[in-house]
Amino acid sequence: MTFDEDELLPLSGVQHLVFCERQAALIHTEGAWADNALTVEGSYRHRRVHDAAPRRERRGDVIVVRGLSLRSFEFGLSGAADVVEFRLLADHDRPGQSGGPPRGVRLPNASGLWGPFPVEYKRGRPKAHRADEVQLCAQALCLEEMLGVHIAAGALFYGKEQRRVPVEFEPELRALTRAAAYRLHELVENGETPAAAKGKKCRSCSLAAVCVPEAMSRRCSAKRFVAAEINRCLCLESDRF
Repeated sequence: MTFDEDELLPLSGVQHLVFCERQAALIHTEGAWADNALTVEGSYRHRRVHDAAPRRERRGDVIVVRGLSLRSFEFGLSGAADVVEFRLLADHDRPGQSGGPPRGVRLPNASGLWGPFPVEYKRGRPKAHRADEVQLCAQALCLEEMLGVHIAAGALFYGKEQRRVPVEFEPELRALTRAAAYRLHELVENGETPAAAKGKKCRSCSLAAVCVPEAMSRRCSAKRFVAAEINRCLCLESDRF
């Protein structure tokens, strides 16, 4: 399966989809968006990564590139990487010695072969779900397609803990990422918005007021929701007197 240029969807969509399919559909099918303190802080951190440092710089055997444009026609995704570190490969990692696809590319104004290592910046802490890992892996799949290389690993940098978490792009994660990309396209193509399923993750979702999981969940009848809202409003009114 391949996609045309005008069919490419944002890379961030796979992260939204793994976190919550309804959130992904609200954003990428219905065009809904709302900020909260978490999304504002996340946007600020991303701007700092992209704007507060040179687009390209060399640190010894590492060339750091920020805001690198990415795309994959195989998975129908496009976007930009926060950071891609190109690391100078040792002799044993070079083509013809280890077998398999190449692990490095040649870069302008730099001798040798350089292996891509994507790094994605996140505001919070490592999470129980794999949405952040899928987003990073999607970046790696784009780089592999664009550069014709194999990328074994990358890293997630979490702002709360100020540390990197290494991520191996093992077969299970790659399969999950591919499935997320195709499912995202399926939702958008069909104009499908899944029903709400209220859970703990709703507390941190900036679209909670748009999604209204209490009202839209299959487990919650409209009658019960309206009754609860009336009781809540009555309690608020009584508190004023």
